[in-house]
Amino acid sequence: MLDLLRSLPVYQQLLHQIKARESVPGLSLLRSARLPVMAALKEDLPIPMLLITDRADHALTLFDEVKFWSQDISRFLFPEPNPLFYEQASWGTLTRRDRIQVLTSLAVYHLPGAPRPEKPPVVIAPIRAIMARTLPRRDFLKFSKTLKPGLTIYPESLQRAWVEIGYQSADTVLEPGQFSRRGGLLDIWPPSEPYPSRLDFFGDEIESIRRFDPATQRTFQVLDLLLVTPAREILPGKAAGMDLPVQEVDEFYLPVVHPAPATLLDYLPQDSLVLIDDMSLLEVTASEIEEQAVKLRQESIREGTLPPDFPVPYLSWSEIQDTLGGYPFLELGRSTAEDLSEISQAFIPGPRFGGRLKPFIDYIIDSCRAGERVEIVSRQDSRLRELWAEHEGVLNLERLPTFTEGTLTEGWILTLPKDQGGKLHLLTDSEIFGWERPRPRQLHRPLADAPESFYADLKPGDWVVHVDYGIGRYVGLVRRILEGSEKEFLCVEYDNGDQLYVPVHQADRLNRYIGAEGEEPNPTRLGTAEWSQAKEKVREAVQEVAKELLELYARRQSAKGFAFQPDAPWQKELEASFPYIETQDQLRAINEVKKDMETARPMDRLLCGDVGYGKTEVALRAAFKAVLDGKQVGVLVPTTVLAQQHYDTFRERLAAYPVTVEMLSRFRSPREQDEILKKLSRGEVDIIIGTHRLIQQDVQFKDLGLVIIDEEQRFGVTHKEYLKKLRTEVDVLTLTATPIPRTLYMALTGVRDISTINTPPEERLPIITHVGPYSPHLVRQAVLRELERGGQIFFVHNRVQTIRAMEKHLNNLVPEARIGVAHGQMPEGELAAMMHHFTHQTIDILLCTSIIESGLDIP
Repeated sequence: MLDLLRSLPVYQQLLHQIKARESVPGLSLLRSARLPVMAALKEDLPIPMLLITDRADHALTLFDEVKFWSQDISRFLFPEPNPLFYEQASWGTLTRRDRIQVLTSLAVYHLPGAPRPEKPPVVIAPIRAIMARTLPRRDFLKFSKTLKPGLTIYPESLQRAWVEIGYQSADTVLEPGQFSRRGGLLDIWPPSEPYPSRLDFFGDEIESIRRFDPATQRTFQVLDLLLVTPAREILPGKAAGMDLPVQEVDEFYLPVVHPAPATLLDYLPQDSLVLIDDMSLLEVTASEIEEQAVKLRQESIREGTLPPDFPVPYLSWSEIQDTLGGYPFLELGRSTAEDLSEISQAFIPGPRFGGRLKPFIDYIIDSCRAGERVEIVSRQDSRLRELWAEHEGVLNLERLPTFTEGTLTEGWILTLPKDQGGKLHLLTDSEIFGWERPRPRQLHRPLADAPESFYADLKPGDWVVHVDYGIGRYVGLVRRILEGSEKEFLCVEYDNGDQLYVPVHQADRLNRYIGAEGEEPNPTRLGTAEWSQAKEKVREAVQEVAKELLELYARRQSAKGFAFQPDAPWQKELEASFPYIETQDQLRAINEVKKDMETARPMDRLLCGDVGYGKTEVALRAAFKAVLDGKQVGVLVPTTVLAQQHYDTFRERLAAYPVTVEMLSRFRSPREQDEILKKLSRGEVDIIIGTHRLIQQDVQFKDLGLVIIDEEQRFGVTHKEYLKKLRTEVDVLTLTATPIPRTLYMALTGVRDISTINTPPEERLPIITHVGPYSPHLVRQAVLRELERGGQIFFVHNRVQTIRAMEKHLNNLVPEARIGVAHGQMPEGELAAMMHHFTHQTIDILLCTSIIESGLDIP
């Protein structure tokens, strides 16, 4: 696709203008066409590029998606600081590392003797990251040092220098920004390097430099050169002589320690190309950020947490514009364009099919018959291939569509010369299914485990259990001479002061003791049969439980249920329309539920998973599978509002199929309920969703095959007796985020099957917890940070009587946010409407009581 784009005369004209450094107005490109144009330019212009967008989430999407267009691209994300400007909080380890990586990738163009990268970098950054002040380029270059074998230098002077530029001393190097020394070996992990390096000294001369694996500590690659740059954007060495009110210097004080204002733009080489996503959006976003920062500064000075003469930690939009004027830059959007550019006229939006696959297939056939090119990029490419294969055999087409697994925001139609097909159709999940692209997030980079990590978290005095010797108290790591050599052992103390020395390589024989909280165990006596007898008693008890379970399983296996058929084509189509990427836990749970349904034994499965982990999607797929086999499905929920939420979800997802979904709750009038019950008894309703109203005597199913129960523990004793009876007749799937101990015990002992979803969705962000007195200043900072990333906020208030006063307070505190109120004393219709608004992101803050824990499906 890129080759076709690069061959167009309009593209060649644009390329010529950029090379000649001519002024190019805004290109007015479709959003979906901007990355392919940038990737094409990257192929033809071997220079560093910087793409600036408005928000952090947009930058992350572009960073994720650009990899599709250029597999070998050297891409970097320059993240914005985690805290707001003037907020005194940590930047975070990953943010520091990613920003230093970007600064290093550009600084090498200014460092004499530093090797230039084979592929010039492409940096993607939100405007707030560009505004944030950083370490001046001059200081970065001054404190960067190139190390080579044969260089004479004192190891002690290197250690002192590394501390001054932000490195931390450690026993073992496990993460970027650390160094350690053991005799003539000096280990260091510069943040820009993928692995740490080991400097082997012979006296004061570096004899060799080798990369090593932090997990095994074994070297695997010899280096001719190692560039050690500052580990942070604030240099502790420069801050040492200043009277700062903190022990550990944080990036909050960067403008104090480094008075010369500098941003990422100062690191760009002169021949770099700056791409602007949308100039007008950048200006608006930068102005909003600056306005928020000014308010926060005034509040902080008023509260005494910020000195009045504290320097500004960012550059204003006008200052950014002045700096941009020194580089060739190109706007991909339209705010600086008078008319549509010629290249933008070559792209037009593609058709929308909204999950209707027959018109989609017909469109491909017509396009291929016309000799046009069709490229399909989808997360469900295998299923779409199968659908196409059903038609391909009976067609005689010279040109065939191409299917590629991938995720793009949107597609387009590109006008080509007639000899190249006339048109190139790029169809994505957005056009085919109407899906939004799943929002990506930066993957968590786990730290390497040191060899001693298995026992490193043990502290002297902790109770431990040795598999062969029993319960004792951990004393610590000791050295003993064995067979003439000194070795390390883990010392464990038992009854009467007896001690056991466990070799480090047998540390896996030890486990931390887990018992009743607050109660200490009795240590085992060594040299007696006490531990063997205890293990034997447990073994006998386990055998007894196993015997009971075998009898229980035998009774369950003898019960006759309905065996559902394997997945039908429509089932695969529905699953292909899921607008998110399933987690491995979710896929495993789906397969376990399907396997249960396809056996003759009645299913009784408990599905546990936190809010937002995807339990509803598992239930929906099970319900659809039952309906496709001619069975009816009952979905039982504890609250009317939750019934409405599930009703909306099921109807929306099943809209493309001949499935009738109804709801029984107080939201329905008595007349509507009577009509629904009649249809249900005649088999005209496939899926019925309701509260306890669903298990009253006047509710009659024609052919019930599956019951889905959401949060069973919230139903009364009478209702549970009815549900017990159901389990011997039909398949039952129970969903819960918080199983009661008895339910969990039944699942863990095998009385009920259990599936768990422990993996959060890809877009789920890590949780930051702060406990302290109520602070309006802190609340405003947290809300603004969430709004900046395009997120939403739950604000939990503990009293219905004063919730409106809190609403007024929040409106004054954060006038930028749209606020909605929800509590248990509201009419259910209003409550359902408010949750609908929140789910569809028409409000930013939901001010609510503990109702959010009382049976609502939280988006």
